Amino acid sequence: MRIDFDPNELDRNTFYRLLTATVVPRPIAWVSTTSAAGTDNLAPHSFFSVSCVSPPVVQFTSVGRKDSLRNVEETGQFVVNLASEHLFEEINATGTDFPRGASEFDEVGIAREPSLRVKPPRVAASPVALECELHSTVRLGDSTVVFGRVVHAAVSEAVLTDGHPDVHKLRPLARLGKDEWSTLGEVLEIKRISFQQWQEGRRR
Repeated sequence: MRIDFDPNELDRNTFYRLLTATVVPRPIAWVSTTSAAGTDNLAPHSFFSVSCVSPPVVQFTSVGRKDSLRNVEETGQFVVNLASEHLFEEINATGTDFPRGASEFDEVGIAREPSLRVKPPRVAASPVALECELHSTVRLGDSTVVFGRVVHAAVSEAVLTDGHPDVHKLRPLARLGKDEWSTLGEVLEIKRISFQQWQEGRRR
C-alpha cells in the first residue's frame, strides 16, 4: 500500500522535506565565490550535478537568493570544491546563515589557496577544485539553477590512482533527508554490456 502526497495540497516545506529525503544520496557542491566588494563566500549546495561533457558544465541550485548566487551574478565566477568526509564539520558550519559581508572562510577558519583561472579561492584542504565561469542561470520558482563551464580542474595527487580520481581516496560526503549525511559506504562495480552481448546472453 502506498501513501499519496499531492504537492498542491501540502505546504512548501513539508514537500521539500519529502523530496530531499527521497532524492538521495545527493552530492554536495561546496561553492566558493567572491563578491564584487571582494568578500570570499563558501557554502554547501546539495542540488548539484554534471550538466554537459563538451563543453564541461556543472550545475548547482540556489534555493532562494543565497550569497553564492548573488556573487556569481556579480562576478561570473565560482569554484566547486569536493566535499570530503574529513571536512564534514567545516562543510556543515559553512551552511550557517552568516550575514551578508561575512566570509565563511574566516568565520569557520578554513584555509584558502589561490585558483588558477578564476578569482574565487579554492578550499586548500579539499582534494578537488573545479574552477568555473558562469554559463547561464535558470530561475525556477523560488530557486535558481546555476550552470558553470569548468575552465580548470585541480586534483590532489594523493587521491589519484593511475592518474584517475579514486573514490576510496576522495571519500565524498552526500546529503540525505533531515539533518542526515552519508559517507561512501560499500562501492558496487558492474560493467555495462552492449546490445549484442545482451542478445548473446539470452541465447545461452
